[in-house]
Amino acid sequence: MPETMNNGTPDAGKWLYELTAELTPPMRSITGDGVRRTLAAVRDALGPDIPFALDEVATGTPVLDWTVPKEWNVRAAWLAGPDGRRVLDIADNPLHLLGYSMPTHTRLSLRGLRPHLHTMPDRPDWVPYRTSYYTETWGFCLSDRQLGELAAGKFGDGEYEVYIDTSLTDGSLTYAEIVLPGVSSREFLVSTHICHPGMANDNASGMATAILLARTLAQRRRRFTYRFLFIPGTIGSITWLARHGDTVGRVRHGLVLTGLGDRGQPTYKRSRRGDADIDRAAVTALIETGRPHHVVDFSPYGYDERQFCSPGYDLPVGRFGRSQHGEYPEYHTSADNLDFVTAGNLGDSFGILLRMIEICEQDRTWTNTSPFGEPQLGRRGLYRSIGATMDRRAVEMGLLWVLNLADGAHSLFDIAERADLPFDTVAGAADALAGVGLLTCPDEDDEGSRDNLR
Repeated sequence: MPETMNNGTPDAGKWLYELTAELTPPMRSITGDGVRRTLAAVRDALGPDIPFALDEVATGTPVLDWTVPKEWNVRAAWLAGPDGRRVLDIADNPLHLLGYSMPTHTRLSLRGLRPHLHTMPDRPDWVPYRTSYYTETWGFCLSDRQLGELAAGKFGDGEYEVYIDTSLTDGSLTYAEIVLPGVSSREFLVSTHICHPGMANDNASGMATAILLARTLAQRRRRFTYRFLFIPGTIGSITWLARHGDTVGRVRHGLVLTGLGDRGQPTYKRSRRGDADIDRAAVTALIETGRPHHVVDFSPYGYDERQFCSPGYDLPVGRFGRSQHGEYPEYHTSADNLDFVTAGNLGDSFGILLRMIEICEQDRTWTNTSPFGEPQLGRRGLYRSIGATMDRRAVEMGLLWVLNLADGAHSLFDIAERADLPFDTVAGAADALAGVGLLTCPDEDDEGSRDNLR
């Protein structure tokens, strides 16, 4: 594991890169011992002081409209040429095996073998990532250049030996949760998928970043309760939702993390609601960077946000990453390697995510305790406290706008947008006013449910 660091320091990118490197190689899929090994590495990286819970859900368990599949485990898989030499071996690259391949030991001519070989003709040196979760078949993935070598007789003439030592048996689906209790039982959900083998950006970077966020937040006073999910894609979020009907109603904000280390611009995908507080926090944090970025609208295609945002739940969950999945050539290929991600971009993504969280922590719906006429601010020392600030006018207007709109119905996001002031200016004004007793905030758990399940 990377050396211990002080969370949030400039070393974050280097720490994340080293952890991404450790989390990238293992063979894993949506179930099996590869998932358990990955989650053991996640637990080790979190350290002993962060609560970590594994959940095993038995094969055949109904989960919403789905069923937990059989458990898939891999011991070995290789393809040998007629001359006995190994053409490919998962010991060299886990992407070589079609995910969820059935156990197979046979000999085939190249013609018979060809339907089971998957390549990318437009990227002749890359190995694609392919799976077959719910269809009983087998296959190998290789570069198109390797396939050309087979056709040219590099490994001799005759039959090829296929050896796939896998098992598909009744077992379980495994996922992990971290819960960091806060002052409020309202939850901030952070989810990342754990099922992609051998790829750094998608999604070892998501796991590494979620780990560092959890380590960082564990050291802070938290307004919200934070729940981190490390789950296999699609079936994992569906399983968690099916089993946590008593939890989803507490989700106030949520983020799905994926593709955090590549050189693309930071990109946020809005929740289905489009105007949830997490959507507003993400836009604010991205604008604050002063750098190019993208904000895209919700669509029911993508990662696990589409499950959390399905209409029956409609949770306020967005997705954050850099280049969009399917829109960069390296996506789901062997080119998604450690050369494709950088420490600088990992650190940058972490910083933006942490800022989103900080903004959500700051946002509140305050009530003015002296709403009849404008309270006398001078005798409370508020004007003197801002007299030396560089933008005294903006801070003063922040105080006045907060006092005017703090009616128990307008959040700080609402006030900042109405006043056309930076969020931090408005939040700072609210803190100052609360400090002299001019604002009060109801207990978080007694607030209305406009950002909860509808």
